[in-house]
Amino acid sequence: MENAQQITRNAAIKKNKKTDKKTRIKWNFARNWPLHLMVLPAFLVVLLFQYGPLPGLIMAFQQYKPWLGFTDSPFVGLDQFAKMWEFPQSRQVILNTLIIASLKVLFQLIVPFVFALLLNEIRAIGYKRTIQTMVYLPHFLSWVILGGILIDMLSTDGGMVNRILGAVFGIQPIFFLGNGDWFRFTIVVSDVWKDFGFATIIFLAALAGIDPSLYEAAVIDGCNRFKQVLYITIPGLIPIAIVVGTLSLGSILNAGFDQIFNLYNPLVYGKGDIIDTYVYRVGLLSGDYSFATAVGMFKSVVSFILIMIAYRMAYVFANYRIF
Repeated sequence: MENAQQITRNAAIKKNKKTDKKTRIKWNFARNWPLHLMVLPAFLVVLLFQYGPLPGLIMAFQQYKPWLGFTDSPFVGLDQFAKMWEFPQSRQVILNTLIIASLKVLFQLIVPFVFALLLNEIRAIGYKRTIQTMVYLPHFLSWVILGGILIDMLSTDGGMVNRILGAVFGIQPIFFLGNGDWFRFTIVVSDVWKDFGFATIIFLAALAGIDPSLYEAAVIDGCNRFKQVLYITIPGLIPIAIVVGTLSLGSILNAGFDQIFNLYNPLVYGKGDIIDTYVYRVGLLSGDYSFATAVGMFKSVVSFILIMIAYRMAYVFANYRIF
């Protein structure tokens, strides 16, 4: 009898919990429906353009023919992935991506870090805000616009950069966008120039969180500005620098399609071609959809693994976690 009563009591408790949960959900939705409505367009865009194409990944395991469709195209298993490692061009593209992306990640960490330290030392507020605005602006310009500007500025035939180098240093014109090594240099420098101002915001926010009493105590102890930066400011920025650096590992295979697509040419395919541009040429221009899908899927899987590793490292070294 007692067991039957206990079972009945437990069932009633579970029922009440379910009822309370449904009530809370309805109450939260009734209270926050404007926020849900505001998020709805973004959710639909993500659903359509991020999750909608996922069934197409089946092409990576087929010899896909558009006229046969997904259902009738012959299944080839992992042959497309094996072919990716057999082609020297594919291996070179992966190497190019790693080199360019690694250099971007490194300098996009160092340059904003140093710039934030320098900007923090400026005491004239108006001058400081003017500099901030000027370095932020390039981030909001499209690579379509900047690509055209860079092509004109770096041209060997009257480009401003080569004219200055020739007039000041007597250097012969450099083919920045036609030589593989110079192309990598140009890609990294132009990317850092475009985005370092915006990336500086993170470090400036971290600087604002440093306790001012630490600087007051340092002044009382006789520390000059250099020692304050060395022993207070830099240690205060190290945790956020670790977070930014580790989270950047997740984008180590994203070398910047829009930038390279607007600047590269067949002369620099050997050292400037990356996974995204290679997939574009092989898939859309050459029509080898299955091989292009396999290469793109390989990149996505590796990027996902690196993101998981990066979040774990950020938690271990900087106690940073999203959820």
